[in-house]
Amino acid sequence: MIHRILLSCFLLVVSGLSTAYSQTESTNNEKDTVYTISQTDTIRGDQDAFDIVDGFRTIFPKRDTIGKPQRRSGIAYLPNINYNPSIGAQIGLKVVGGHVFGDRKNTTMSTFATALSYTTRGIIVGYFNHDIYTRENKWNLKGNIMLARMVGLDYGLGIGRPLANPTEDELLLNNPDRNRFTYNYNVYNFNERLYKKLFPGMFVGAGVFFELKRGISVNNDSGVSPNRTYSEWNGFDETQNNNNGIMLNVQYMTRDNPNNAYKGIYADVVLRANQTWMGSTKSAYQMVTDFRKYWNLSKDESNHVLAFWSLGSFKLGKEYLPYLDLPGTGKDAYARSGRGYTLGYFKGLSFYYSELEYRFPILSNRFLSGVVFANVQTANDQMGTNLFRYWQPAGGTGLRVLFNKTTRTNLCIDYAFGRFGQRGFFLGLNEAF
Repeated sequence: MIHRILLSCFLLVVSGLSTAYSQTESTNNEKDTVYTISQTDTIRGDQDAFDIVDGFRTIFPKRDTIGKPQRRSGIAYLPNINYNPSIGAQIGLKVVGGHVFGDRKNTTMSTFATALSYTTRGIIVGYFNHDIYTRENKWNLKGNIMLARMVGLDYGLGIGRPLANPTEDELLLNNPDRNRFTYNYNVYNFNERLYKKLFPGMFVGAGVFFELKRGISVNNDSGVSPNRTYSEWNGFDETQNNNNGIMLNVQYMTRDNPNNAYKGIYADVVLRANQTWMGSTKSAYQMVTDFRKYWNLSKDESNHVLAFWSLGSFKLGKEYLPYLDLPGTGKDAYARSGRGYTLGYFKGLSFYYSELEYRFPILSNRFLSGVVFANVQTANDQMGTNLFRYWQPAGGTGLRVLFNKTTRTNLCIDYAFGRFGQRGFFLGLNEAF
């Protein structure tokens, strides 16, 4: 039954992409908004905005540059200051950048980010992410490398609904009291995807991923944990695992900027196939879907936007993923989903997440803007709870400070709250989606 549902979803996505392409061709990419904004209008509006660099130059002007136009760099160097309930307070160094390798009318901005950071929970992370589009978007190369010493929080398997007459193991996995388990482990990740443009907006590609976890231990005297129970059930080593394989991808993209889109669509469907011949612990299969849509709401303000995000990860076949690799809250590529809950608060064999965010200007020069958002998530488990049966909501509001107008990079300060007393501040660069 689940395979028929997933196949239907896949066909709907592909049909939607084809329909979106037909609509885009007939309107020349201009009807992805409620009010049409041309590419040149969007660029001019961004450059007329006022960002943190402009503020610094206003307070501390250079005598030889007063009154002269200055070329702005697409690269920003900044302290990697962050906070969310999952990692605690973070300090480090971060470099983010953007560049267009072609004509802005037909080439999407390429972005990259690299950072080294330390948090008050003892997490040490170094990474390099990139999303590169060649001239006329003929090729798209995206991926990341990450090395980390992690301290992960865990609240069990599923969506937080109590089970009827559970066994001792099921009670531990279900964790209805939402007791917190803490794990220490090392992470070594590498993944890379290459896409080829078939026609404007549509890409197909393939890639590889290697995700290794070593030295997994739980911070309690008994050693009892959901990870141990799940690993015993499904034949995993609770102290280490390999999650390696290949990816097959279909992508459709018309959004005007990856950091902070004002209009357009981003859709990505990925079949992740873990392969034992590549060193993976199990030959498990997962279909991952990512759909985002942006509507501009104003004739006068291009940053007045309604944004929608749909994210899913669906188990295929009989084999299972390792416990710490299961999809869940905040398990997207940039750990931005699920504001209102800590990372991994809900997780399942399959997982689905959806969010709606209203983005509005506060100052006419775009230095300050705001957002209001709401999200829901659902997960299944190994004890009989089905996907889409129960949902957990969250919501919040936030302030945006324009950090770099060339790349539309915002400093994002959000406060979000969910159920089970979950709440907190979430800081970061660039929009959540």
